[in-house]
Amino acid sequence: MSLRKYKNIHPVIGSNTFVDDSAVVIGNVEIGADTSVWPMAVIRGDVNAIRIGARSNIQDGTVVHVTHSHPDTPEGFAVHIGDEVTVGHQVTVHGCTIEDRCLVGIGSTILDGAKLKKHTLLGAGSLVPPGKILEGGYLWLGSPVKRIRALTEKEIAWFGYSANHYVKLKNDYL
Repeated sequence: MSLRKYKNIHPVIGSNTFVDDSAVVIGNVEIGADTSVWPMAVIRGDVNAIRIGARSNIQDGTVVHVTHSHPDTPEGFAVHIGDEVTVGHQVTVHGCTIEDRCLVGIGSTILDGAKLKKHTLLGAGSLVPPGKILEGGYLWLGSPVKRIRALTEKEIAWFGYSANHYVKLKNDYL
């Protein structure tokens, strides 16, 4: 795995966590226990912090980055990804918050200051504009994203299933 410091700040990787050899994790990044980071993912915490919770997975080709502080936004935008979050392939996560037990579909983009509340299902290819808050318990889809419908009990249960699946899969890799 490629863990790199930035200005003497080293990534902190939780116990039993898998980071693929081709993934890159840089700087002010903390990744929780039992989390997985898959091939070609980039998690770059150079100009702000990135926090990823336990039992989450960041899939192939995803980019996680932050926004620096500047006069319009004195604190910039950090990234906070909760526990048991599935971030699909080739997603862009930039300066936003994804609360616990969410699923972000393949090829989606989430921009600065946006927030996905717990139990949000974001459909593939969606764009979440800056500052948009997605209420949990719903399927959101589109570019820009729109609320489509309430999630079923089965879909809500899928968040836990997905987290468990990726914990087992990363254990195979470890």
